[in-house]
Amino acid sequence: MNFSNATSLFDAFSKLKVLVIGDVMVDSYIWGSVSRISPEAPVPVVLSSKKEKRLGGAANVALNVQALGATPIPCAIVGEDANGEFFLERLKERGIPSKGVIISSERETTVKERVLSGAHQLLRVDTETDKDLSKLEEKSLLAHIKNLLPECDAVIFEDYDKGVINKTIIAETIAEANRLNIPTVVDPKKRNFLDYKGATLFKPNLKELKEGLEIDCDPTDLESIKAGAKALQEVLDSKMIMVTLSEHGVFIKDNGDTHLIPAHVRQISDVSGAGDTVISIVACGLAAGLDAKRTAALANLGGGLVCEHVGVVPIDIQELRREIETFDLL
Repeated sequence: MNFSNATSLFDAFSKLKVLVIGDVMVDSYIWGSVSRISPEAPVPVVLSSKKEKRLGGAANVALNVQALGATPIPCAIVGEDANGEFFLERLKERGIPSKGVIISSERETTVKERVLSGAHQLLRVDTETDKDLSKLEEKSLLAHIKNLLPECDAVIFEDYDKGVINKTIIAETIAEANRLNIPTVVDPKKRNFLDYKGATLFKPNLKELKEGLEIDCDPTDLESIKAGAKALQEVLDSKMIMVTLSEHGVFIKDNGDTHLIPAHVRQISDVSGAGDTVISIVACGLAAGLDAKRTAALANLGGGLVCEHVGVVPIDIQELRREIETFDLL
């Protein structure tokens, strides 16, 4: 489908519902300043000036989907704990449906706590459970997914290797989505890398591609990227393979067509969360009928924009609109 401008594209996005399946978490930040080294150990002493908690992981994907104008429906599991309560309350504040979120007494809510001085991250402390789902959790999550799928226009798998996504969840969701003709897009991690057979679009970064297939790919050698994407497409029987190449841009393979989208020059502050923005734009683009090349170009643009901000933040739709117009993307 062709769109005449950003307004028509975002109007199409506003009619979409996107099911976001994956590992949700809380991103916690301690901001402060460093003026001395601790007498107890050779580490900096941070004088805290600000503390903040945000929705993170697959929930940051949901925030990106919402920022694009679509309605995200997270389908995930949180713990029966204070951070789980915070998570659900923040969803409510943001107007994001929580009907797909399960509260489990068998897990704790994942928290990534970052300590920063200025724009520099000094330390990250993770609190998490990455064990596999229990049979009861798996059955409940699948029931939620299958109940919600018919009202959605796209599915995002946002995998952080925390155990919420497994082979059964993947296989049954993709089979049902394909039956309903709903596109499925995947932001993978190592544990389930080769399990997403039949997904519409599979989006590893270069490191994940190399490790997942145990091959060597040079981001400056287009033929090696093409070969890697072709091999991955054959293994997964996926319609599209999209590889993010950091400062080298984005590569996408759609059946026989391949495109390399160069990166835009940026003042990079923090790459955290860029993949969340990319996969959100991809899901909305494909669901709205945007072709593969323009979807990749739009995602490349959005992923670069969020890297100009410190911390994990969703895309600013006005910034994206300005750049779409600047680069005449549509």
